[in-house]
Amino acid sequence: MAVALLLLTIALVIVVALLAAAGAAKLARLDGATWPTALTRAAVAFTAVITLAAAVTAALSPFLT
Repeated sequence: MAVALLLLTIALVIVVALLAAAGAAKLARLDGATWPTALTRAAVAFTAVITLAAAVTAALSPFLT
Protein backbone atom coordinates (compact mmCIF):
# COMPACT_ATOMS: atom_id res chain seq x y z
CA MET A 1 0.00 0.00 0.00
CA ALA A 2 2.81 2.40 0.85
CA VAL A 3 4.53 1.81 -2.49
CA ALA A 4 1.34 2.56 -4.39
CA LEU A 5 0.84 5.78 -2.45
CA LEU A 6 4.44 6.79 -3.12
CA LEU A 7 4.09 6.16 -6.87
CA LEU A 8 0.80 8.04 -6.99
CA THR A 9 2.35 11.01 -5.20
CA ILE A 10 5.32 11.06 -7.56
CA ALA A 11 3.00 10.93 -10.56
CA LEU A 12 0.92 13.79 -9.16
CA VAL A 13 4.00 15.96 -8.60
CA ILE A 14 5.20 15.31 -12.14
CA VAL A 15 1.78 16.17 -13.60
CA VAL A 16 1.65 19.41 -11.61
CA ALA A 17 5.19 20.26 -12.72
CA LEU A 18 4.29 19.62 -16.36
CA LEU A 19 1.18 21.78 -16.07
CA ALA A 20 3.21 24.61 -14.52
CA ALA A 21 5.78 24.31 -17.30
CA ALA A 22 3.11 24.36 -19.99
CA GLY A 23 1.49 27.40 -18.42
CA ALA A 24 4.81 29.22 -18.20
CA ALA A 25 5.59 28.45 -21.83
CA LYS A 26 2.16 29.58 -22.98
CA LEU A 27 2.39 32.82 -21.00
CA ALA A 28 5.86 33.45 -22.39
CA ARG A 29 4.64 32.93 -25.96
CA LEU A 30 1.66 35.23 -25.35
CA ASP A 31 4.12 37.82 -24.06
CA GLY A 32 5.96 37.66 -27.37
CA ALA A 33 8.93 35.53 -26.39
CA THR A 34 10.65 33.32 -28.94
CA TRP A 35 10.33 29.54 -28.79
CA PRO A 36 13.75 28.98 -27.18
CA THR A 37 12.98 31.57 -24.50
CA ALA A 38 9.57 30.04 -23.84
CA LEU A 39 11.10 26.57 -23.52
CA THR A 40 13.71 27.94 -21.12
CA ARG A 41 11.00 29.48 -18.95
CA ALA A 42 9.09 26.20 -19.03
CA ALA A 43 12.20 24.30 -17.95
CA VAL A 44 12.78 26.74 -15.10
CA ALA A 45 9.17 26.36 -13.94
CA PHE A 46 9.38 22.56 -14.12
CA THR A 47 12.62 22.54 -12.15
CA ALA A 48 11.18 24.91 -9.55
CA VAL A 49 8.18 22.67 -8.90
CA ILE A 50 10.33 19.55 -8.61
CA THR A 51 12.75 21.37 -6.28
CA LEU A 52 9.89 22.64 -4.13
CA ALA A 53 8.47 19.13 -3.85
CA ALA A 54 11.87 17.78 -2.83
CA ALA A 55 12.30 20.52 -0.22
CA VAL A 56 8.86 19.88 1.26
CA THR A 57 9.58 16.15 1.35
CA ALA A 58 12.88 16.74 3.11
CA ALA A 59 11.27 19.09 5.62
CA LEU A 60 8.43 16.69 6.41
CA SER A 61 10.43 13.46 6.46
CA PRO A 62 11.22 13.58 10.20
CA PHE A 63 7.52 13.76 10.96
CA LEU A 64 6.54 10.95 8.59
CA THR A 65 8.98 8.30 9.82
